[in-house]
Amino acid sequence: MTASLLVLTDFFQAANRALDYATNLARPLHARLVLLNVRRDSVLDPERLTGDFSDLSKEAVALALSSVARGLPVPVVSEVGYGRVEVAVADAVARHHPALIVLGRPDHSDLPDELVQTTSLELLRHAPYPMLVVPYLTSSTAPPRRVLMAVDGEPFNLGAHAGTMQQLFTALKAEVTVLNVSAGHHEQDLAALESVQQTGLLADLAPPHARTVTSASVARGILQVAQPHDFDLLVVIARERSFLGKLFHNSVTAQLVLDSALPVLILPAR
Repeated sequence: MTASLLVLTDFFQAANRALDYATNLARPLHARLVLLNVRRDSVLDPERLTGDFSDLSKEAVALALSSVARGLPVPVVSEVGYGRVEVAVADAVARHHPALIVLGRPDHSDLPDELVQTTSLELLRHAPYPMLVVPYLTSSTAPPRRVLMAVDGEPFNLGAHAGTMQQLFTALKAEVTVLNVSAGHHEQDLAALESVQQTGLLADLAPPHARTVTSASVARGILQVAQPHDFDLLVVIARERSFLGKLFHNSVTAQLVLDSALPVLILPAR
């Protein structure tokens, strides 16, 4: 089966940036794109309050999808979903089995964090799946060559997604740095690196580098290192327990999705 990337689009700037990124990522993966626009017709949709709501007619959406697809240099399938975004995405995932869900992160800098309920966080909370969140101001949409992988040092596995993610890293041929935020103990450095090596994710790549940063806040420690002049992509291993309930929106994963200057690849792990 041909690999695919499921790309959410509403035709705004953030979605277009994510589409550029996904297009460039599809080439080394020999993947096709599945473009999904979700029609959200409810007057109660919270996105209407932010002004980031695409209220195009069915005809306009069809025309826009067709226009976007014609301009892409990789195979494309276009679809329109209806109702709640997480339901439409779950339906598309069940039919296409994509390697990743890709979506843009719009500019919410003028809103308090407690008011920001981004699509990415809602999708992760309702149905954790490998997801790439691309900030609207991403400096480059080229395939990443310098990857920062943030881990907590505990063993993990990616379940059914392990093989697909190994293929992704192999195709990218990126240089990987494994980051652990801790009190600076050497034993934690080794545990973090070993937890990644045991998964086999990077088996076909050069041995990863190890780095530790000391910080009272895990999220702040990661963001301190995840700078565009040093890295192209931030990979976060997010455990099942972090997705439970409304507290997820205050988790480390949520903070990184909201604040990272780098694209964030979230890998739900057991």
